[in-house]
Amino acid sequence: MNTNVERIEQQLKAGDFSRFGEAFSRHRPRLWQIIHFRISDQIRGRVDAEDVLQDVYLDAEKRLKHFVDGDFPSLFLWLRLVAGQTLSRVHRRHLATESRSTLRESSPDDSQLWGNTSLCLSQRFIAHLTSPSQAAVKVELIAEVKSALSEMSEMDREVVALRHFEELTNQEVATALGVTPKAASIRYVRALERLRSVLEKL
Repeated sequence: MNTNVERIEQQLKAGDFSRFGEAFSRHRPRLWQIIHFRISDQIRGRVDAEDVLQDVYLDAEKRLKHFVDGDFPSLFLWLRLVAGQTLSRVHRRHLATESRSTLRESSPDDSQLWGNTSLCLSQRFIAHLTSPSQAAVKVELIAEVKSALSEMSEMDREVVALRHFEELTNQEVATALGVTPKAASIRYVRALERLRSVLEKL
């Protein structure tokens, strides 16, 4: 984090919210990446990541006092939590009754805040398969990836999601999951090794 970003976050912590828009814009690309990865394919055609991101901005702006009063390691990780809550609400609104069987009501520190990580991972890993011949094996490959992911621990799946698709740093992953940076790194390497045989087919 550069000095200017640190200064802005210090001002926010001190109660000066006038620079929140500037602070949010600095994290906007990373938040978009997270939302794009986590948004369900069931509503992707109806809901754009940019629309969700705008809701995240409004939600965060209303709740800035939570960031000020809380013990959050960084503004970005707090905004990521807000994004998870906002996206969870968007899923419930659009999926209605169906969503209640697949998405849980979540608190900011709920490990299930982001929904079905395995499904997101399997869909994103093979999202580039679009030709007719590739599409013919797409369902089978999703099943293989999901099977490989099911053999991994929930923590390992989250590490892969955070590092590979949300593009968090190893330190941010460690902070988000409450583990040491060394443990996060070991889990990431181990998880990729387990997925290697399936990914080679892609």
